[in-house]
Amino acid sequence: MTAESFAIGQMSERLGLSPRTLRYYEEVGLLTPSSYSAGGTRRYTEADFQRVLRIRELQAVMGFNLDEIREILHADDRLVELGSEYRKGVSAARRRDIVLEAARLNARTQEQVLAKVAILEAFQAELVAKANRYAEVAAELGVDLSAALHSDQDSPVTSP
Repeated sequence: MTAESFAIGQMSERLGLSPRTLRYYEEVGLLTPSSYSAGGTRRYTEADFQRVLRIRELQAVMGFNLDEIREILHADDRLVELGSEYRKGVSAARRRDIVLEAARLNARTQEQVLAKVAILEAFQAELVAKANRYAEVAAELGVDLSAALHSDQDSPVTSP
Protein backbone atom coordinates (compact mmCIF):
# COMPACT_ATOMS: atom_id res chain seq x y z
CA MET A 1 0.00 0.00 0.00
CA THR A 2 1.38 3.40 -0.92
CA ALA A 3 1.07 6.53 1.16
CA GLU A 4 -1.53 9.07 0.14
CA SER A 5 -0.08 11.84 -1.98
CA PHE A 6 -1.28 15.30 -2.85
CA ALA A 7 -0.92 17.48 -5.92
CA ILE A 8 0.70 20.87 -5.45
CA GLY A 9 -2.68 22.65 -5.35
CA GLN A 10 -4.01 20.34 -2.66
CA MET A 11 -0.82 20.66 -0.66
CA SER A 12 -0.71 24.43 -0.89
CA GLU A 13 -4.36 24.65 0.16
CA ARG A 14 -3.74 22.42 3.19
CA LEU A 15 -0.80 24.60 4.19
CA GLY A 16 -2.38 27.95 3.39
CA LEU A 17 0.49 28.77 1.03
CA SER A 18 0.66 29.45 -2.67
CA PRO A 19 1.86 26.76 -5.07
CA ARG A 20 4.62 29.24 -5.97
CA THR A 21 5.92 29.05 -2.40
CA LEU A 22 6.19 25.26 -2.61
CA ARG A 23 7.98 25.52 -5.97
CA TYR A 24 10.31 28.13 -4.47
CA TYR A 25 11.12 25.86 -1.52
CA GLU A 26 12.00 23.18 -4.05
CA GLU A 27 14.09 25.63 -6.09
CA VAL A 28 16.18 26.67 -3.06
CA GLY A 29 16.68 23.10 -1.85
CA LEU A 30 14.37 23.02 1.17
CA LEU A 31 11.73 20.62 -0.16
CA THR A 32 11.69 17.85 -2.69
CA PRO A 33 8.35 16.34 -3.69
CA SER A 34 8.18 12.69 -2.71
CA SER A 35 7.30 11.72 -6.26
CA TYR A 36 6.06 12.88 -9.62
CA SER A 37 3.06 11.55 -11.50
CA ALA A 38 3.50 9.98 -14.93
CA GLY A 39 2.60 13.39 -16.35
CA GLY A 40 5.26 15.15 -14.27
CA THR A 41 2.98 16.60 -11.60
CA ARG A 42 4.61 17.04 -8.20
CA ARG A 43 3.19 14.72 -5.56
CA TYR A 44 3.58 15.40 -1.85
CA THR A 45 3.11 13.11 1.14
CA GLU A 46 2.28 13.73 4.78
CA ALA A 47 6.03 13.76 5.50
CA ASP A 48 6.41 16.59 2.96
CA PHE A 49 3.54 18.41 4.67
CA GLN A 50 5.32 18.09 8.02
CA ARG A 51 8.57 19.33 6.48
CA VAL A 52 6.88 22.50 5.21
CA LEU A 53 5.38 23.05 8.66
CA ARG A 54 8.92 22.76 10.06
CA ILE A 55 10.21 25.27 7.50
CA ARG A 56 7.46 27.73 8.41
CA GLU A 57 8.14 27.24 12.12
CA LEU A 58 11.84 27.88 11.65
CA GLN A 59 11.01 31.04 9.69
CA ALA A 60 8.19 32.48 11.76
CA VAL A 61 8.98 31.38 15.30
CA MET A 62 12.76 31.18 15.22
CA GLY A 63 13.47 33.86 12.62
CA PHE A 64 15.90 31.77 10.61
CA ASN A 65 16.67 32.74 7.02
CA LEU A 66 16.48 30.20 4.20
CA ASP A 67 20.20 29.36 4.31
CA GLU A 68 19.99 28.66 8.04
CA ILE A 69 16.84 26.60 7.51
CA ARG A 70 18.55 24.59 4.78
CA GLU A 71 21.42 23.82 7.17
CA ILE A 72 19.05 22.80 9.97
CA LEU A 73 16.96 20.60 7.66
CA HIS A 74 20.12 18.99 6.31
CA ALA A 75 21.16 18.22 9.89
CA ASP A 76 17.68 16.82 10.65
CA ASP A 77 17.82 14.63 7.54
CA ARG A 78 21.31 13.44 8.33
CA LEU A 79 20.34 12.59 11.90
CA VAL A 80 17.52 10.40 10.56
CA GLU A 81 19.98 8.66 8.22
CA LEU A 82 22.47 8.12 11.03
CA GLY A 83 19.79 6.76 13.35
CA SER A 84 18.64 4.32 10.70
CA GLU A 85 22.18 3.16 10.02
CA TYR A 86 22.89 2.78 13.76
CA ARG A 87 19.77 0.63 14.27
CA LYS A 88 20.72 -1.68 11.38
CA GLY A 89 23.64 -2.95 13.39
CA VAL A 90 27.07 -1.68 12.51
CA SER A 91 30.52 -2.18 13.93
CA ALA A 92 31.52 -0.61 17.23
CA ALA A 93 33.85 1.77 15.39
CA ARG A 94 31.03 2.89 13.07
CA ARG A 95 28.64 3.32 16.02
CA ARG A 96 31.25 5.58 17.61
CA ASP A 97 31.55 7.63 14.39
CA ILE A 98 27.78 7.88 14.09
CA VAL A 99 27.40 9.16 17.64
CA LEU A 100 30.18 11.71 17.14
CA GLU A 101 28.66 12.99 13.89
CA ALA A 102 25.20 13.17 15.45
CA ALA A 103 26.57 15.08 18.44
CA ARG A 104 28.35 17.54 16.13
CA LEU A 105 25.20 18.13 14.09
CA ASN A 106 23.17 18.66 17.24
CA ALA A 107 25.77 21.03 18.70
CA ARG A 108 25.74 23.14 15.53
CA THR A 109 21.94 23.43 15.60
CA GLN A 110 22.12 24.37 19.28
CA GLU A 111 24.62 27.12 18.40
CA GLN A 112 22.20 28.49 15.81
CA VAL A 113 19.31 28.49 18.28
CA LEU A 114 21.41 30.06 21.03
CA ALA A 115 22.43 32.85 18.65
CA LYS A 116 18.74 33.61 18.03
CA VAL A 117 18.01 33.44 21.76
CA ALA A 118 20.80 35.95 22.41
CA ILE A 119 19.26 38.36 19.92
CA LEU A 120 15.84 37.99 21.57
CA GLU A 121 17.33 38.44 25.04
CA ALA A 122 19.10 41.63 23.93
CA PHE A 123 15.85 42.97 22.49
CA GLN A 124 14.00 42.05 25.69
CA ALA A 125 16.66 43.85 27.74
CA GLU A 126 16.12 46.99 25.62
CA LEU A 127 12.38 46.78 26.25
CA VAL A 128 12.90 46.35 30.00
CA ALA A 129 15.22 49.36 30.06
CA LYS A 130 12.61 51.44 28.23
CA ALA A 131 9.87 50.23 30.59
CA ASN A 132 12.00 51.23 33.58
CA ARG A 133 12.60 54.67 32.08
CA TYR A 134 8.87 55.14 31.39
CA ALA A 135 8.13 54.14 34.98
CA GLU A 136 10.64 56.71 36.28
CA VAL A 137 9.15 59.49 34.16
CA ALA A 138 5.61 58.47 35.08
CA ALA A 139 6.54 58.58 38.78
CA GLU A 140 8.03 62.06 38.32
CA LEU A 141 4.74 63.11 36.73
CA GLY A 142 2.69 61.53 39.50
CA VAL A 143 1.17 58.92 37.18
CA ASP A 144 0.40 55.43 38.51
CA LEU A 145 1.74 53.70 35.40
CA SER A 146 0.73 50.21 36.50
CA ALA A 147 -2.89 51.22 37.04
CA ALA A 148 -2.95 53.26 33.84
CA LEU A 149 -1.58 50.39 31.77
CA HIS A 150 -4.07 47.90 33.18
CA SER A 151 -7.05 50.18 32.66
CA ASP A 152 -6.02 51.09 29.10
CA GLN A 153 -5.25 47.62 27.78
CA ASP A 154 -8.20 47.67 25.41
CA SER A 155 -7.79 51.26 24.27
CA PRO A 156 -4.82 53.03 22.74
CA VAL A 157 -2.85 55.52 24.81
CA THR A 158 -3.57 59.05 23.67
CA SER A 159 -1.30 62.05 23.84
CA PRO A 160 -2.44 65.16 25.83
